[in-house]
Amino acid sequence: MSTVTKFFFRAPYVPKSTWAVLQWWESRRLVYNLAVGTAGLLTLTALSFLDALPPLLGGGRFRPPFLFIVAYGLLANLFFSAGPVVDALICRRWGPDFASLGPAIFRYGFAFAVGLTLLPIPMVLLAWGFRLLRWLL
Repeated sequence: MSTVTKFFFRAPYVPKSTWAVLQWWESRRLVYNLAVGTAGLLTLTALSFLDALPPLLGGGRFRPPFLFIVAYGLLANLFFSAGPVVDALICRRWGPDFASLGPAIFRYGFAFAVGLTLLPIPMVLLAWGFRLLRWLL
């Protein structure tokens, strides 16, 4: 089993307790934070680069909004923390037949968080393309 498969999928067993569910999720929090943080740095770098390209919209004065970045990181972790709660409730309510939903929730949440963090890049790139077209015409 590859490392990526082990990371995104729970081993084929039923967690014996709520504590086991919590441990599974928390063992993935650091990688989640690194992935979302790396996506955030890539987004900020791309936005700074696109802001500096002619025709200038912001005059190359893009400054990362520090408070927004902190709030985004806190909210990303808050939503991550909802994962083990939902996973534990599902396991407790519906039993072992639904134990595979936890890793699915994690995978979709992981992809959503990284995708949402990268979303400003195509949006600003599209805006820059329209700005360039207007400047050329």
